[in-house]
Amino acid sequence: MNHSHAQQLLTGTISDENGIAIPFAKIYVKNSAELRTIANIDGQYEMRLYQGEYFLVINAMGYEQVEAYVTIEESTVTKNYQLYPTTIQDIEKVDVSAKKTNPGREIMLKVVKKRDEINPWNYPHSVNGYIKASEKIDRKIKESKKKKKQEESENLDPEGIEDPFAEKRKLDEELANNMNLVEVDFTRHFGGGTKVKEIRNAYDARGSERNNLYYTTTVKSNFNFFKNLLHLDDLHQTPVSSPISGPGILSYKYRLVEQYEEEGQKISKIKIIPRNIATTTLEGYIYVIDTLWLVQKLELTMEKGNLLIYDYFSITQEFEHPGDTICLLKTQTLDYGVKYKNETSTCSTFTEFEDYNFKPNFTSRFFNNELSVTEKEAYEKDSTYWKNKRVGTLTPAEREYIAVKDSIEDYRNRKEYLDSIDAAFNKVTALKILWWGVDHRNRAKKTQWTINSLAAFVRPIMIAGPRLAPGFSYFKKWENERFIDSYSEFSVGLLNGDPKGVTDWRFRYDPFHFGTLRANFSHSFDVIRGYDAITQIYKRDNFIEATDLTIGHNYELMNGLYLDADISMSERRSLKGYKFVNVDDVIPNNDPSEFETYQAFIIDATLSYTPNQKYMREPNQKVLLGSKWPTFYIYYEKGIQDIFGSDVNHDYLLGGIMQTFKIGMLGTSSYHLKSGQFLNTKSLRDADQKFHRRSDPIWFSNPLHSFQGLDSTLPSEKIFLEGHFVHHDNGAILNKIPFMKKTRIGLVIGAGALYVPEFDWEHYEILLGLERNFKFSKRRLRIGIYGVLSDGNQIKPTPSWKISFAILNNRNLKWNF
Repeated sequence: MNHSHAQQLLTGTISDENGIAIPFAKIYVKNSAELRTIANIDGQYEMRLYQGEYFLVINAMGYEQVEAYVTIEESTVTKNYQLYPTTIQDIEKVDVSAKKTNPGREIMLKVVKKRDEINPWNYPHSVNGYIKASEKIDRKIKESKKKKKQEESENLDPEGIEDPFAEKRKLDEELANNMNLVEVDFTRHFGGGTKVKEIRNAYDARGSERNNLYYTTTVKSNFNFFKNLLHLDDLHQTPVSSPISGPGILSYKYRLVEQYEEEGQKISKIKIIPRNIATTTLEGYIYVIDTLWLVQKLELTMEKGNLLIYDYFSITQEFEHPGDTICLLKTQTLDYGVKYKNETSTCSTFTEFEDYNFKPNFTSRFFNNELSVTEKEAYEKDSTYWKNKRVGTLTPAEREYIAVKDSIEDYRNRKEYLDSIDAAFNKVTALKILWWGVDHRNRAKKTQWTINSLAAFVRPIMIAGPRLAPGFSYFKKWENERFIDSYSEFSVGLLNGDPKGVTDWRFRYDPFHFGTLRANFSHSFDVIRGYDAITQIYKRDNFIEATDLTIGHNYELMNGLYLDADISMSERRSLKGYKFVNVDDVIPNNDPSEFETYQAFIIDATLSYTPNQKYMREPNQKVLLGSKWPTFYIYYEKGIQDIFGSDVNHDYLLGGIMQTFKIGMLGTSSYHLKSGQFLNTKSLRDADQKFHRRSDPIWFSNPLHSFQGLDSTLPSEKIFLEGHFVHHDNGAILNKIPFMKKTRIGLVIGAGALYVPEFDWEHYEILLGLERNFKFSKRRLRIGIYGVLSDGNQIKPTPSWKISFAILNNRNLKWNF
């Protein structure tokens, strides 16, 4: 190996056979192992080598080792390398003794050896399918004497004679309210790799929209066990290791429990058992056709630990084998459920696939970011259409449910019934007046308005004393998903007798592109530091009085590219002369800021872009499915002088990048990087200043947008640099400790850094915490306890501890961090 005295940079990316980055792959020089490096989470690596010739060794767990020749010359060299899954021969060397005594493992080795050949997803194709997802709900409701007496009176006609059909109506209502059913007829097209498109030919949903049904579309999750990992992001916190894969052979134990003949073929029933429950999730049975080494059936269950919503989840798949060369998925049954305090939900989703076509004719632009399409006609299919599609697939209970539901729906769609329901909903009660607010709904016109309750009317803790604030909200929605949403409020202070008010309106005029117009007029109190620590935000010097008119607009310009813009005109006044409730001896406070009244005309715009944003298209709206790319954003704000007498003159620019992604079986990582500065500060007022938020005591704020150990509120006019990183292990580390998986406690680590040159301020912090998810009503609550160590050039190393509470977003099944 010859080299000169100059070192040069060798860089590149390590990826798998599909071009997907392999994180943390190892790269070193053969016969000089001290010259080594490790790829980052994106598979990117860097090495500095002297000029000369080298043989590199590249390896990663579960992949074949690769050796490569490279020449380093007088400039940077870029070399990308691909690794392929470990061969069966290498896997067989792992445990020779096991091979001699474990026929189940021998059989699975032969199946995995044929995996690429028998996997239908390795070939472009189209297939027709039918989904039936049903939910049965068991409720434990303790009936009050009043309700029981009311039901008894409902069983009598006006003359007091018992109604013989009352009991039947009651049972029908219970059946209709205790079951949900969704049916889908679809055609799924697959073009290889990640190219997929689902066309929903028909869709019918009976029951509540707020149900626990899963897999009503095929594009969110694909249970393809012929892949190394299953990414089931809407079901499971971590990728699932498949037992029919090279890495799976190393992760599971295989035990032959039974052999029998069926239709002239010898079937081996093999039990799979996780070797390490920290990294493997499945257990159950795989049925294999001997000599052909084809999978006949799968019966698998998931460990409860990392399921997002459900308490249990099982998968059954049955395959057919045309020509004895491929495994075509024929039927798939998912059984799952969840139990709450007074309610148990038992669900099942059955899917049937038929008419595979492995010679499809796809146009060049057929596959794109639109993964699923549902036209309006899909919702309008009649009962005859569904009878032909669901032959033999409904249970007797489901058939009875459909008959009852259709009968009840026919009755419920009558104007008389809708009017009666509205009348019951609109009834004014003492509890509504005191706590919930008085509502009025008109189903025919799809409108609803609400008057504030007394609890919302009385505001005892407000700046400048208690206030009385009657409020009114209005909502209207159209069939095409357009809507108007508004809230208006008038208030008066008891201490100062000062009238205030606000009215806020939103009109969603283009649901598919999220086109929304906003208008807000307010004469009220405003804050200078709206995003500050709880110990600072209530201070009197943080408040001003403002009369403001803001008009805004949000729109998706193209897929993944959003523009959100506002125009604001306001007059801002000091609170000097206001009376305040004096509790300074208990909670220390300060005096309001004094300044001359001034005008402000400000425009701002946020442009954000998420490349390759995947989505589903409904008749009138767009359902976002996310992207593997980060979101890039840029924010610009300009205060314009002299327009409408404006006294402000400033320009501010902020840019950032943020992303959440999974690192194989190691957990979920998120990062947020941003930087900004004022380009012009000729007339910059306090209300337009940008601040770095001081940290709260005890409370753990969102670590992707704030720090946990910053002890000062920093206003910055010049450029700053800020970065945040958080990683949730989702049990990958702690589950290796005996019995820890049963606790369902996860580990979280993170870090943050801030550099503000104008204050010569450097801040760094690292955090380590434990988190656990709990059922909270019908939501998921995550409670975390964290230790934080902060350091910087302005402070000494400072430890602290924090606590957080987060609610899982039921729409996208994601946490706020």
